[in-house]
Amino acid sequence: MTTPETGPAPRAAAAQPPAGSPVSGSRSRRGEPRTYDFRRPTKLSREHVRVLQIAQEAFARQATTILTTFLRAGARLELASIEQFSYDDYVQTLPDPVFITTFTLEPLAGKGLLAYPLDIAMAIVDHLLGGSGAAAQPNRPMTAMETTISTHLLDRLLTEFAAAFAHITELQPAMTGFEYNPQLAQAASGSDTVMVASFSMAVGSREGEATLVLPFSSFAQSLNNAASPQLSESALRKRKKAAEALAARLNLVPVDVSVRFAPLTVSSADLLSLAVGDVLLLRHPPDSPLEVTTNDVTFAYAIASNHRRRLAATVVPTPQAAVKDTA
Repeated sequence: MTTPETGPAPRAAAAQPPAGSPVSGSRSRRGEPRTYDFRRPTKLSREHVRVLQIAQEAFARQATTILTTFLRAGARLELASIEQFSYDDYVQTLPDPVFITTFTLEPLAGKGLLAYPLDIAMAIVDHLLGGSGAAAQPNRPMTAMETTISTHLLDRLLTEFAAAFAHITELQPAMTGFEYNPQLAQAASGSDTVMVASFSMAVGSREGEATLVLPFSSFAQSLNNAASPQLSESALRKRKKAAEALAARLNLVPVDVSVRFAPLTVSSADLLSLAVGDVLLLRHPPDSPLEVTTNDVTFAYAIASNHRRRLAATVVPTPQAAVKDTA
């Protein structure tokens, strides 16, 4: 749009996610900023996201193969991002209606959720029945027959999901039901933290977004173990040798050491008024040892001495230890 006075209208700046936004493998979901809730701090670390990314990408590759084989049509599932949400916040991002299947995560507690557009779900049924999937699809819940037809494909997808996550934890997922209203798909409590993997999905000419939702609390320990895997004996020996070499070199690092009286606090006025001949009271007890410090940290005590015509300091027990010995 142009105006005689201003010329071309400036483009709107792209929305940027605020600092501290949920962890993501790509841009913010749908390119929009989200409010950071300090009551629900980010739990997904970079290591967690990396472990999940490997598993979800493996699942996407296998799911693409299964969809293409079952439907005998072009199909694609590609990982777009991995994010942390509260379950309520995630549900708000889903359209209504949408195709949702929930499944258990035995032996882990909680449920998982797989959601993708209803028109793609109907097109999949069309392909499985030998159709082209190009016709307009009904915007309604599936019939019992359509649900049964979809179940076999979803069982295969869950099998591949378990195989992709095998390096994180052993799973035996099983479907528990279907839903079309996001508000009725109770896969978790509203305040529970969930891990949402977003995929770009295509079946034939239809494209949309699919999401795979997993409860963070159920996977937390497994993710920590996967991010810090058990090392082999040779790797442990290498780490031990490297630690010993580091400790040996650290023992040779030169450190500045000072022997000083106890620090004295004076006002700025007294400090600026000091002149030659003034006496500054140190308030250091005459029978107390001096402090041996490095980087303003006292690590020993000493008394003034000499060694071969040089001023020196003899390390002595700490005052507390001396008092304890005489008690």
